[in-house]
Amino acid sequence: MNSQDYSTSITVGKTSEETFIAVTDICGWWSTDFEGRANKKDDVFTVRFGETFISMRIMELIPYRKIVWRVIDSWKHWMKSNNTEWIGTTIMFEIADQNDKTKLHFTHVGLMPSLDCFDVCSDAWSGYITGSLRNLIETGKGQPTTAGNQTSAAQS
Repeated sequence: MNSQDYSTSITVGKTSEETFIAVTDICGWWSTDFEGRANKKDDVFTVRFGETFISMRIMELIPYRKIVWRVIDSWKHWMKSNNTEWIGTTIMFEIADQNDKTKLHFTHVGLMPSLDCFDVCSDAWSGYITGSLRNLIETGKGQPTTAGNQTSAAQS
């Protein structure tokens, strides 16, 4: 990891098990336009946001502690230059108990200020992690982008 990689953390009043289950419910917080499987190591899945898509392979899955996805394909139709710059980046969720709460640390390894999409993508991740995913964990209801509904947050 590089200190310039995008990262953010949230602390929630739920267990590490509840937090892990919410993170793996991709349709519950990120995008309802989902295909594939995301339940075990080496599973491959794709999320879509209109013409934009991101395909990932699960590289590591430690129940209630850690989830690591590797971007294996990506197309961001709205980018002016490198539409595939996420390919090869890694998305990591680290979960840790903190007294009666749980800390979720999110890092997108390779999403750095030097990338063309950094501003838009880091803003989108912030909304999804600190908004939608936090709400899914704490209330059971996230705000994923729905299939066919292209929003600025969906440009992640």
